[in-house]
Amino acid sequence: MAVSLGDCQRLPKVALHDHLDGGLRAATVLEEAAKAGHSLPADNPEDLARWFYEAADSGSLVRYLETFDHTVAVMQTADSLRRVAREFVEDQAADGVIYAEARWAPEQHLAAGLSLAQAVEAVRDGLAEGVAAAAAAGFQIGVGQILTAMRHVPQPSTEIAELALAYRHDSVCGFDIAGAEAGFPPQRFADSFALLREHNFEFTIHAGEAAGLDSIAGAVHLGASRIGHGVRLVEDIAADGGLGELAQYVANRGLALEICPSSNLQTGICDQIADHPFGLLAASGHQVTINCDNRLMSRTTLSREYHLLSEAFGYGLDELRTFSINAAKAAFLPLAQRESLIEQINALGRTPAIGR
Repeated sequence: MAVSLGDCQRLPKVALHDHLDGGLRAATVLEEAAKAGHSLPADNPEDLARWFYEAADSGSLVRYLETFDHTVAVMQTADSLRRVAREFVEDQAADGVIYAEARWAPEQHLAAGLSLAQAVEAVRDGLAEGVAAAAAAGFQIGVGQILTAMRHVPQPSTEIAELALAYRHDSVCGFDIAGAEAGFPPQRFADSFALLREHNFEFTIHAGEAAGLDSIAGAVHLGASRIGHGVRLVEDIAADGGLGELAQYVANRGLALEICPSSNLQTGICDQIADHPFGLLAASGHQVTINCDNRLMSRTTLSREYHLLSEAFGYGLDELRTFSINAAKAAFLPLAQRESLIEQINALGRTPAIGR
């Protein structure tokens, strides 16, 4: 029997792949758009939330990414960035998330005159405000920010990687590249990844979502600590379950796959959760983790993603706890803090309140 949504909410969870500009509250988009003078396709929270979901639910990654024109437009000031970051933490904590990494691209938030540093510091301050607000409400949560470079820029540079290093002890926990994947291989940012490896800094790479095995192989060979999505790794798994060389290598290394089920449906990976590659990847020994990608666009929460997979594949509480522990192991945190997360997941996961 599937684990109920309520029990999924009570299970301590770790969110590794959640875009700051994809998780806004619809009401916040409306209010910040009014301040910025930005036109929206709807004038009330319910209709706007529906528009985001339907526009993203097209089966095309390119069309999916177009919805961000509206969210990014209302995140151009320090005040708006702080608000969105604060609400990010509050919403995650209320959903039973005990650690979350918010990824976003600072270069997309300079239209109103902010510098890259000012943008990063605004998000830092908002995350801290969110942690304090969550604590006041009785929730304990840790957070970090992942700075993302946009992979489709004409001339890639190391600027965002350098920015991440500058704030590595000031809320920034990792680096990423994101955006349109097909035609923009991760090797374009080889200099950034070399710089990060030289300074012993963690990074993840979007790969294996819109592009296939070559994209995943590129991310692996560049030294990615985790793979963002990675679901097309199933193309290297035979019908009898045998693993190809790349799939075996990823499994052997224990590279975490940041899988986002509902988002993958919207971008055309499969038609229903029951057909999602998650089941095969989990069964083949890969370190699968469950994520939302963009909560606004997918009209979802992390608890809902856990519940959907439980329904589709018959996972019980033990399996769901394992997936949460997988994420804790892969978090961009010192070892002692990751071990503490695992203890929290195991401790609360064994209480009678779960699974009754």
